[in-house]
Amino acid sequence: MRDFKKIQVWQKAHELTLKIYKITKAFPDDERFGLVSQTRRATASIPTNIAEGAGRETQTEFARFIHIASGSASEVEYQLLLAHELGYISDEEYPHLEKEISEIKRMLYGFGKALKR
Repeated sequence: MRDFKKIQVWQKAHELTLKIYKITKAFPDDERFGLVSQTRRATASIPTNIAEGAGRETQTEFARFIHIASGSASEVEYQLLLAHELGYISDEEYPHLEKEISEIKRMLYGFGKALKR
């Protein structure tokens, strides 16, 4: 069993999740059950799946959860783009968020490959 809190990509994904919760507070009220809920759930799914995978017994099982986390990261990438294009995320804020989710995706890809070796 691994300590997920020591996994660098989990730390980055957790930090992004905290940011997304703060950012989505400013989204319009009519998005509360739409984009706010979807974005929060998908973002939280990234560190959640890393944590769950870390608790599994085999590298293969862990890699499967990293793969699921990668799918959630792609979902978040699109939701951030949509929120930006709808004007909910500023032109100043969006590039930083886009860079963070891209880095998390790269890290997950590399981590998943390393687990499969």
